[in-house]
Amino acid sequence: MNTAQEESRKMTVKDLITVGIFTVIYFVIFFICAMTGMVPVMAIFYPVLIALIAGIPCVLFFTKVQKFGMITIMAVLTAVLLFLMGYGYPGIITGLVLGLIADIIMKSGDYKSFTKMVIGYVVFSEWVIGTQLPMFIMGNAYAEQFREMQGDEFVDGLEKLISWGMCAVVAVCVAVAALIGVFIGKAVLKKHFERAGIV
Repeated sequence: MNTAQEESRKMTVKDLITVGIFTVIYFVIFFICAMTGMVPVMAIFYPVLIALIAGIPCVLFFTKVQKFGMITIMAVLTAVLLFLMGYGYPGIITGLVLGLIADIIMKSGDYKSFTKMVIGYVVFSEWVIGTQLPMFIMGNAYAEQFREMQGDEFVDGLEKLISWGMCAVVAVCVAVAALIGVFIGKAVLKKHFERAGIV
């Protein structure tokens, strides 16, 4: 590998700025969707909403990704910001692992394969469930923390939904929503795909 090829593989300031911009956009989408968690069923299913709505900005981000690690950085940065806001640390782990896997998948298609982008986005979207793991691990004890603030109706409704079986249902629904989101993104951003040479 010559020097020019080595340099082209290194992340530049422009790449990091791109990651930063899309991390902020993704974080805002996450925050807005998570606010629907005021309703018990959405406290469980908000990752599905994120996977669907974030399809367009994430697909736009993926058309700009040319360097390995950009997707991983975005996932980890978002997870760290959420951890600082009080979400559980497992989100950082799932962000790192699933962000890295998504990077590997898309890199295998040289960031030019739409099929790899679809698979990568589905994998990437699943990291959000990591932010919910404390709820599924702690079960009803987690819900009880909110009784005084959210009221009996919210807590009783949430306790009926918390189970590992429901976690699996959420994971499947996230995958379906991500599939829909990525195809909507492609339809909306057709010109960007052509410019990026993604097929």
